[in-house]
Amino acid sequence: MDKNLAAVYLLILLVLLGGTALAIFRQVFKTRRVEGTLAQLQKKLSQAQGTAEEHYELGGIYLDKKLYTQAIANFQKALKAAEQEEQNPENLALIYNGLGYAYFAQDQYDLAIRNYKEALRLYPSYTTALNNVGHAYERKNLTTQALQAYEQVLESEPKNSTAKRRAASLRKRVA
Repeated sequence: MDKNLAAVYLLILLVLLGGTALAIFRQVFKTRRVEGTLAQLQKKLSQAQGTAEEHYELGGIYLDKKLYTQAIANFQKALKAAEQEEQNPENLALIYNGLGYAYFAQDQYDLAIRNYKEALRLYPSYTTALNNVGHAYERKNLTTQALQAYEQVLESEPKNSTAKRRAASLRKRVA
């Protein structure tokens, strides 16, 4: 009985250690991949003018690293490059949404809302930008506008969990 119990404990310990090791290796490889992409993009963009996609990707990496000022600069470069490349409106909307998120993360809600609205002007069915504008309105304590934004999301995407949850919360506050 004692040997079986010891074997079970040992097996549980090995499974836990194996799972932990696997999680650590996955994170290390993911981090290495991101850092490699970051270094490659930085090098390429320092030597030549890049494409809108490259600036957008670099801005996204900076957002993940919480380097918002650098992200904003790269999103603005992406917008300039996209205008020269005559990108389609959906791609421009993605850039404006990323730029809005960078401003939102710095508590610059008016600039964030302006960029989210520009993304929505270019791509009206972009529910992520609409959710984001609702969140920015919430942070500015503009409950009615936030609720309207979330309800617009729910009109086009009735199963959107973020909009459902936030709209329900706001309805409780308004009522």
